Amino acid sequence: MTTGASSMTQGSLLVVDHDRDLVEALADYLRGLGHRIETADSCRDAIGRMAEFPFELVISEANLPDQDGFYLLEWVGENCPDTSVILTTEFGTIENAVEAIRAGAFDYLTKPMIDEELKFAVERALGQRKILAENKNLKAQLDQRFGLGSIIGQDYKMLKMFDLLESVADTRTTVLILGESGTGKTMTARAIHQLSSRADKPFVEVACGALPDSLLESELFGHKAGSFTGATHDKIGKFLQADGGTIFLDEIATASPSLQVKLLRVLQDREFEPVGGSETHKVDVRLVLATHANLEEMVANGEFRQDLYYRINVITLTQPALRERIGDIPALVDHFLLEFNEQTGKQVERFSEDALNVLQQYDWPGNVRELINVIERAVVLAKGSVVNVEDLPETISQASRIPGSLQARISAANLKSALAAPEREIIIEALERNGWNRQNTAKLLGINRTTLYKKMKKYGIEFETQMLSP
Repeated sequence: MTTGASSMTQGSLLVVDHDRDLVEALADYLRGLGHRIETADSCRDAIGRMAEFPFELVISEANLPDQDGFYLLEWVGENCPDTSVILTTEFGTIENAVEAIRAGAFDYLTKPMIDEELKFAVERALGQRKILAENKNLKAQLDQRFGLGSIIGQDYKMLKMFDLLESVADTRTTVLILGESGTGKTMTARAIHQLSSRADKPFVEVACGALPDSLLESELFGHKAGSFTGATHDKIGKFLQADGGTIFLDEIATASPSLQVKLLRVLQDREFEPVGGSETHKVDVRLVLATHANLEEMVANGEFRQDLYYRINVITLTQPALRERIGDIPALVDHFLLEFNEQTGKQVERFSEDALNVLQQYDWPGNVRELINVIERAVVLAKGSVVNVEDLPETISQASRIPGSLQARISAANLKSALAAPEREIIIEALERNGWNRQNTAKLLGINRTTLYKKMKKYGIEFETQMLSP
């Protein structure tokens, strides 16, 4: 075999053959192409070397003295799934080649091998491995950006939501996400898609409240040219774009009665006609819907179809408001601080303890979305490496830690001054606001951890019991 320079992807290869002269010739040729080469003369020797080093590609004779190449192929599949295998033989047949490919071999070459044939096979095997590695890396990035890794939270209400989300993600079941504006319903919908078997298919989002009824129907189902003024050409709707994947309908409560009828049909029969058209389209889509409205109340008032409500209310996820999980605020701050440092080129290291305390005192009507805006503003305006209270908006820095009735009952974070009110209710509410962190809760109530523990025991307050309560 002749050697020569090559621009092909370089890799680590193991050449296995009982013919020592052939092994050395193959090794010299492949080294000349820039690869890192090791050799073995038996199946046992090859397995020993692979146990020590993660080769990218194995080129093995199909007929080895101790075991055949198919045994080695099976071992690689079970123990080194990221390693590709090319089998070689002097007695090649179509049947053997088909059997090898079915068994997991990347390719099956017949001796004597032509230089270009071997070079091409190696190049394709390493190229495929590179593509698979890139896809794996891309999927990991997508999981981090859109999967559960993108949703920050250790509060027990978030943990309950995570458990339910993971249980329903890889099904076709329709999911309804409830929660106030800004709580992250879109991110949860993306996580559902990313955790499902549809992750490599389209995720299509439609903000139902952002379009008038006439345009929303066309946006969802498409239209035929001439079906209404301005419809100069056929348009494919979002349902067809999402075929095979997931469609997310945000603020579904704003859908008109006529649109609700069409949505009900899509849910029941997975089919629809475009606006102004007669052709029926069938689609395979998973529906995820969201709203901040009280759909039960809307059904009672005749504002939302009862049959549609029952169809979409199969699995309900409730996205807690930020004020209900203030214990998650430090983690959210750290996460978005890194993100905005990267975007702005700033090097803000942290929020001061006082600044974090102020953030946890605020009521957050805009929820996580509002917090993100505050963090971005603080990073942009910060003159040093630490964000202090004076760097926060005045409306937040002047906020009271505990709004409403709990503040009146506790008075300056002292439990003794609130003895006129039921202690059990106060303790549970304080625990929930601190993500069940007993140290922070005790500090809030003006007592030590031991006293808090005794009172929790006295009133039968347990984390698990509260999680299971409606």
